[in-house]
Amino acid sequence: MKTLPWELRKLLAQGRVRLAFFVCLLGPPLVALVLSAQSGLPKDTLFGRHVLSSGFALPLVVLGFCSLWAFPVLASLVAGEVFAGEDAHGTWSSLLTRGRSRGEVFSGKLLACCLVPTALLATAAVSSLAAGVALAGREPLVSLSGSTLSPGRATVLVLASWATAVPPLLACTALAVLLSVVSRSTLVGVGAPVLLALLMQLLSLLGALGTSTNALLTTPFLAWRGLVREDAYYGPLWQGALVSLAWTVACLVPARVVLMRRDIR
Repeated sequence: MKTLPWELRKLLAQGRVRLAFFVCLLGPPLVALVLSAQSGLPKDTLFGRHVLSSGFALPLVVLGFCSLWAFPVLASLVAGEVFAGEDAHGTWSSLLTRGRSRGEVFSGKLLACCLVPTALLATAAVSSLAAGVALAGREPLVSLSGSTLSPGRATVLVLASWATAVPPLLACTALAVLLSVVSRSTLVGVGAPVLLALLMQLLSLLGALGTSTNALLTTPFLAWRGLVREDAYYGPLWQGALVSLAWTVACLVPARVVLMRRDIR
């Protein structure tokens, strides 16, 4: 993994990645400020009616939004350009003449692509929890089953709920890596995964695929809803983890094969 520090520095030097960290850090406090200034509440969202009565509701409202739209965007912004950018700038040859094999380069880039989106998710989780507590304090949270969760338990469940988004986030990253490697286009690597995720979300919301919806890449992002209950159920979490793993393997194996066999001049 000798290439990992270099790949991380390149990613963190990109303007859009820095902007993503800025949004993840300051976005939740801005949402809290807007909600505190409004007379109405986002009652059409899960936990929206409780954002001013418990500080643990806001991070779940933010998580609900991110689960539907933001996480695939974060993964694509980071991973969609990592491989295609080398093609765009014609730097593959110089990169591979530094005593690094294609396998080492692929592994270093892939690990960097996984670490940065995970760090973005963690930043948003901590920021939204801090913003929620600042907005409404550490009052007990009313769960989805109607029971009251103590502050300590609510904190654990909120952080655990955010953690459940990591497997599908990494699967979205793998999809962006595959499209970046195969297309050699930054536009395709960044834009196509977002469009595919949007299509999957629309199919899921419309119920057009029936039970086949469970196999979509975006469905595991919603598995956290089973945690924030008195009688928590974990079936969707295990199923979502397996679906995410299947997508990850299905994307990374061909991506590595294509890169290893590519004619690079």
